[in-house]
Amino acid sequence: MYTIEKTSAAIEHLEQLRNIVGAPYVFIDEEVLNQYASDETEDLHFLPDIVIKPANAEEISRILKLCNEFRIPVTPRGAGTGLSGGALPNLGGVLLSIERLNKIISIDERNLQVITEPGVITEVLQDAVKERGLFYPPDPSSRGSCMIGGNIAENSGGPKAVKYGVVKDYVLNLEVVLPTGEIMWTGANVLKNATGYNLTQLMVGSEGTLGIVTKAVLKLIPLPKYDLLMLVPFKNAENACAAVSSIFTAGYTPSAMEFMERDALEWVMRFVDNSIVPIDDDIQAHLLIEVDGNDVEVLMKDMEGISEIVMGFDCGEILFAEDAQQKAELWKLRRRVGEAVKSHSIYKEEDTVVPRAELPALLKGVKEIGKKYGFHSVCYGHAGDGNLHVNIIKGELSDEQWKGSLKTGIREIFELVKQLGGTISGEHGIGLVQKEYLPIVFDDMQMHLMRQIKKVFDPHNILNAGKIFDA
Repeated sequence: MYTIEKTSAAIEHLEQLRNIVGAPYVFIDEEVLNQYASDETEDLHFLPDIVIKPANAEEISRILKLCNEFRIPVTPRGAGTGLSGGALPNLGGVLLSIERLNKIISIDERNLQVITEPGVITEVLQDAVKERGLFYPPDPSSRGSCMIGGNIAENSGGPKAVKYGVVKDYVLNLEVVLPTGEIMWTGANVLKNATGYNLTQLMVGSEGTLGIVTKAVLKLIPLPKYDLLMLVPFKNAENACAAVSSIFTAGYTPSAMEFMERDALEWVMRFVDNSIVPIDDDIQAHLLIEVDGNDVEVLMKDMEGISEIVMGFDCGEILFAEDAQQKAELWKLRRRVGEAVKSHSIYKEEDTVVPRAELPALLKGVKEIGKKYGFHSVCYGHAGDGNLHVNIIKGELSDEQWKGSLKTGIREIFELVKQLGGTISGEHGIGLVQKEYLPIVFDDMQMHLMRQIKKVFDPHNILNAGKIFDA
């Protein structure tokens, strides 16, 4: 066991840090520190001692060598859109922002690859390759603000994951600065690699605890020419979940399949002031289903087949998006559900994932646990890959319940997820807020191995210490 206490040692080395990156990129004033003290995780707030904005791998290397020598905690941060507290400077020290590493270095159309720095906004990268007729599918709801580096740290997914996979499926090679300051590439710019341990994939999803990514080589695919979108209302939310598995077993693979409970859709329509979707009184949930490809006639037949399947699950009148604008409006509703829920009430979001056929059992169990502990939940998520975001609303709960018995309820949700063959995070990561629940899904030997990996990469435990687990 080894720990780092909250420290102000960073201030003692302020001039050295300024010499590394230049004084204009080192901040100690409280206004700036406060900007980097929170992310999108609940209402947590931790002030760093210093915010520093390096411009390249060499500067990051020098920063980490200094901090490693003097045992100064370093918290790497992208855009701060995370939902598990992974970018929170919970131990003070240095907050290292990657926002200046924001260049797309090259787009290789012959090999279908892009080399990018980690501070590039995800949607900016997607748009840049789209201009070349190429496609980078991972698209978190925050794609307009989140950064590639943060996506790699959390192994982000998003709606397209159901057909195209998550970030790990597109990362070929990484330039990484280790906590001890060494700079290395983790692999090779190839589609197949059976050469030694897979350090690239070890870095993906490691939540900034093993190293800081400074360049990424990402795989691209040709951009599909067409997409069709429909919104299906259901009178029973469990039926909506049950329809998901039936669509896949019938041989269809949608490019997106998103679940939204009635509250989620109503709240987001009020939040964005758009009533595009009429919701009848007896409707309890919706599926947003997209198909894409290069043959529009094939896609039309897929939509017809999917429509026939969902009609067997007591659905209402299906809304087919008529044009690009209506598609954009429907996707806007789905992508902004999280913001709408957050604006409505104090809440906690749990990122559960189960085999997709177990979604009805998960949803039913979440609601039963809510009744048991007196909390209301609003559920939505990526139904196509079994990823359900459970938003627990404080509402009328007392502070005592919110800070006390609710944790027991959350633990029961995670235990149910484990029983159903799932796990406690599909794409948000463990970070600071979920680590106490990690032993539900990992035994002592697994936890020991992960701690040992952390110790090999970060012997003095300076990099994002206290995230995923307490060392």
